[in-house]
Amino acid sequence: MGDVLGFVWFLIMGGIVGWLASLVMRRDADMGLIANVIVGVIGSFIGNSVFSFIFGSGRIGGWPPDFSGILAAVAGASLLLAIVNLIQRGRLR
Repeated sequence: MGDVLGFVWFLIMGGIVGWLASLVMRRDADMGLIANVIVGVIGSFIGNSVFSFIFGSGRIGGWPPDFSGILAAVAGASLLLAIVNLIQRGRLR
């Protein structure tokens, strides 16, 4: 039961992180709920991997939420959206 709740919490946090990143990158109108969750989950993996490599910390999906993990996730998701913008439009927004 705990694994299921952890996975649900991870998806909820991924959606929030993806939504925040879409606001930062001004893509909120272009994205739906599923896209926000996907960007948030992939971005959190990217951001937390980089932050944990550089700073030795950062995690998302646990309770209580780790502020540095959420910050790293938003940074990673924003980076992911910037790369998607470059590929789709040939420019940053």
